Amino acid sequence: MKLTGNTILITGGGSGIGRGLAEVLHGLGNTVIVAGRRRDVLDQVAAANPGIEVVELDIADPDSITKAAEQVLNAHPDLNVLLNNAGIMLPDDAASPLDEATMTAQVTTNLLGTIRTTSAFIEHLERQPDATILYNTSTLAFTPLAQFAVYSATKAALHSYALSQRFLLRNTGVKVQEIVPPWVATGLVGGDEGQAMPVEDFIAQVIEELATDSEEIVVEQARTFRDNAGPGEHAFVTESNAYMADLLKE
Repeated sequence: MKLTGNTILITGGGSGIGRGLAEVLHGLGNTVIVAGRRRDVLDQVAAANPGIEVVELDIADPDSITKAAEQVLNAHPDLNVLLNNAGIMLPDDAASPLDEATMTAQVTTNLLGTIRTTSAFIEHLERQPDATILYNTSTLAFTPLAQFAVYSATKAALHSYALSQRFLLRNTGVKVQEIVPPWVATGLVGGDEGQAMPVEDFIAQVIEELATDSEEIVVEQARTFRDNAGPGEHAFVTESNAYMADLLKE
């Protein structure tokens, strides 16, 4: 995607990767709208970055998506970039009966909410001469973390959806790009994040890669996990999960 002159909506833009991308893209000369459930958090982002706009959006609520889409498009008919970043990550135990609320919340937010949000903007974006849809997935889409089985599954499903959408939009002006973060120090997992990639480093590398129009934005720290699928997939997943299980106990 081009790195300046866009009008960009970023879901989950109040913190972590979403906020980091919002601030850098705003600084590059884009009009940036951050969306999220917590208005106070969004207002903090806007106060720290004069010119960034905010819109309340709960992607787990279809009515909220419809309302926010109307609000954004009325105010910004030139919107040409949608960055699907919002998501929740909750631990579970796939070896036991799952908590219904925990399971449903992640599927509704991470998968259905992201698809619904994209659906709300897709016809508008197809009318733009230079548009981009971005999905923030995870290396866990390719190397699942057993303690977060449902979260990993939602990201794998979102990767699959992006592949299909990219194919269907191949003859339009809409690009579909996928950002594949490794473990980034955003507080999403909790505990000691000393081995996680600093947010600032991740954002800097993502911005550099976005300018290449690559279908997937995979920083070096994520490459091994992204490329896991293959004959050695099962052994790699077992080894990775054993390591992370020990790490999360510390």
